Amino acid sequence: MKNNPTNSLQDQINKKNNELIIAGLPLAHIEKLVGSTPFYVYDKQKINDKISNLKTLLPKEITLHYAIKANPFPSLVHFMSTVVNGFDVASKKEMLLAMQSGMKKEHICYAGPGKTHDDLQAAIIAGVTLHVESTTEIESAIKLGKALNLKPNIAIRVNPVFELKASGMKMSGGAKPFGIDEELVENILTDLNYQEINFRGFHIFSGSQNLNAQAIIDCHNNLFALAAKLIKITPVSIDYINIGGGFGIPYFNNDSPLDLNPIIQNLEFLIKEYKQAFNNIEIIMELGRYLVGEAGIYVSKVVDKKQSRGTTYLVCDGGLHHHLANSGNFGQVIRKNYPVSIEKKKPDPTTNKETVTIVGPLCTPLDILADKLTLPKASIGDYVVVHQSGAYGASASPKDFLSQPDVYEIFI
Repeated sequence: MKNNPTNSLQDQINKKNNELIIAGLPLAHIEKLVGSTPFYVYDKQKINDKISNLKTLLPKEITLHYAIKANPFPSLVHFMSTVVNGFDVASKKEMLLAMQSGMKKEHICYAGPGKTHDDLQAAIIAGVTLHVESTTEIESAIKLGKALNLKPNIAIRVNPVFELKASGMKMSGGAKPFGIDEELVENILTDLNYQEINFRGFHIFSGSQNLNAQAIIDCHNNLFALAAKLIKITPVSIDYINIGGGFGIPYFNNDSPLDLNPIIQNLEFLIKEYKQAFNNIEIIMELGRYLVGEAGIYVSKVVDKKQSRGTTYLVCDGGLHHHLANSGNFGQVIRKNYPVSIEKKKPDPTTNKETVTIVGPLCTPLDILADKLTLPKASIGDYVVVHQSGAYGASASPKDFLSQPDVYEIFI
């Protein structure tokens, strides 16, 4: 079996004097801060730089929202409230976190299927905007609003007929649990009693984790046309169109960073093309992973090293219970390695390398941190670092599986 080649991301791991520095600190210092491995580190400056750069590039007509589901670590969310224009939440808990961060209620949108009576009621009381996913949700929100003597803020999440091609997760263009089918929306807009609600607009989200600029451009072309049609047939003025996000980050061998230039140029063209239709309407771009994914690492420690029938195993104190996505069990069809580095606990002037499979402490063959990857020769006590780990990490993992210790998180 061939060894996996070191990929371009693997080669781009930045070190200072052969030492990995995160947020100005070496790993050993961060370990002392949190107490022990395993831990996640999120780099505030990297996130800030990413957002500042994106805001510089985006047309001024587009405002930026952060999708909290990508990483709901509280101190990170509080920071994000100072650098983005709004939050998109997918649960009551995320909504409360968004509110406590200081974000204004009119800039918090609550999406996701299966909202319960308590979810809807809490959103109406809080004054955030419900992105309704079905006619049942609309009816329930209106009924609850009457009982509370409060007008619910409502936007319709639309499931368009088109899809965002080449996406990691497709969320439109067929039978979906997300949103109301495009062909049903016109009748709903006709039948709504606008005296009972504050109707705010539309949310058209088509997919995520996309590295194909042309696919995103095609989606935006379809999306603006659909939005213009919906605006025209809506009998009241609206506040915004949420165009979703979909911007991906590179994770694997042969992944190339998303080329923003043609996407931005096309958005500028579309904004001019639809200027009259979108007059005084906010255009919201909703991003999660793209803003935080590259700013986080997951760090565990080698606790054992063993040979088994020709394979060298590094056994670590962290694994899929903390980082399910890296194990390949969060949407991958064929498991591929995230960029991983070995960070020596003691200085090692040699450049010896070895091919290893890195596993966690769980009693399952699924607990893989890296498979057949050629890395600097490791010893017990060295760190194993999984890069590109700022999104869908700790909160997207089965932390109580086999009752292993919790993972630490720090935002610095």
